[in-house]
Amino acid sequence: MRKSPEVMTLQTLLSDYPNTSSLRKGQLRSPRLVLNFADIPTAHHAFKDVVRELKFDVAELAIVTYLTAKAHKKPLVLLPVVLRGKFQHESIICNAARPLAPPDLVGRRVGIRAYSVTTVTWVRGILQNDYGVDLDRVKWVTFEDSHVAEVRDPDKFERAPAGKKPMTMLFEGELDAVVATGNDLKDPRVRPVISDPAAAAQAWYQRYGLVPINHMIVIKESLSKSSPWAVEEVFRLLAESKKAAGLPAGAGPDPFPLGVEANRKSLEMVIKYAAQQRLIPRPFQVDEVFDDVTRALGR
Repeated sequence: MRKSPEVMTLQTLLSDYPNTSSLRKGQLRSPRLVLNFADIPTAHHAFKDVVRELKFDVAELAIVTYLTAKAHKKPLVLLPVVLRGKFQHESIICNAARPLAPPDLVGRRVGIRAYSVTTVTWVRGILQNDYGVDLDRVKWVTFEDSHVAEVRDPDKFERAPAGKKPMTMLFEGELDAVVATGNDLKDPRVRPVISDPAAAAQAWYQRYGLVPINHMIVIKESLSKSSPWAVEEVFRLLAESKKAAGLPAGAGPDPFPLGVEANRKSLEMVIKYAAQQRLIPRPFQVDEVFDDVTRALGR
């Protein structure tokens, strides 16, 4: 009698999004793999565990965290799978009572969660490259350490006092602007620094032809070397989960592209921004951030 192949269990960090829901809910399964999902509702709370402790075989990870991890030789490999992507023109806000435009940020205090946050990297890159803002003349205020322990705040950055919150400091006049996400962007007391951010994002897309990547998937380098079939199976499951959600929906850009070529422009841009902001020592080539196994996925 032929022996059945052994089923491999992979420790996995993955949030529940529309494009991952079928996989997270067990509606999609593999005959060869079991993904043991960590009981962590919001994956970014465990990003430090991904890069500092190598706690997961398969993990959601912000792209700039991955780039800085690669720069410090963490044994992780990128999969060409975007879990989250969005335009970032709306993400820098100011107090509506004290409105600012991008040129006004020079000399002002701007709150950011951490130096290497991916949303922050996109926002700063847009400000520098499309609005001519000299980032070194902005007074950046951070609230947390970067996910990768070796990434330290530049000397000119200021750390907010312990216990302080960015939005509170904004409304109390201790900050002039904040890079924010989610419900903070909907607060009626704020306004975007980039006026009409939806129109600005559309014009940006017409110019560059890409959607800014936020979160992707990484795997342990050892898994890719020992069991490339498992990496291919993870990719297949993620692709099937996206398809089951009916994504992308309608016309317009796909914010969840699969495959190296579909992600090349966005990766080139975020790598450029990360190098400009001295988060990585040099601009990586896109093909460098994958290995021979992951580079071939989605072809």
